[in-house]
Amino acid sequence: MRALFATCTLVLGLLTGAHNAAATPGEVAVGSVLREATMRGLNGPNRQLSAFRGKPLIINVWASWCPPCIAEMGSLERLAWSELGRHFTVIGISTDDYPQNAKAFLTKSQATLNHYIDRQLELENMLGADRLPLTLLVDAKGRVLNKVVGAREWDGPQAMALIRSTFRLEAAAPSLLKK
Repeated sequence: MRALFATCTLVLGLLTGAHNAAATPGEVAVGSVLREATMRGLNGPNRQLSAFRGKPLIINVWASWCPPCIAEMGSLERLAWSELGRHFTVIGISTDDYPQNAKAFLTKSQATLNHYIDRQLELENMLGADRLPLTLLVDAKGRVLNKVVGAREWDGPQAMALIRSTFRLEAAAPSLLKK
């Protein structure tokens, strides 16, 4: 009886651990390098994910039907065009089923960042986007350093401190007041 209980406990533990290890099929864990993928452009040309190597990358996974995704989009734009934003690239990946919905949202929001669509779940699964929005901080070699689930004010002090810390960027020196 004890052997049966021990076996059931072991199997339950393995199943629970396996579920927590990867929330989506083929998910790349924090600390691992993203695989190659072709990204289909929504507001620009198609690109290979590897084309972004050489500079840190922030990937925001969103959908036009997701209110928290829409709420944080403006702050991602402002972050990308901020002084801090010159140290990395920001891109978006839409998980919309219909490209026209994603394109309509980008037009309405006057998006300037490059956005791509994932129509075959390849990126969604690789990035681990089982909840939206999802934002990944990726180093210049393609290694996932952090995954943030849920909306943030990406140009706010807390998010910018997280980005500086994750990418090991020095904090900007306070400006000197002129009299």
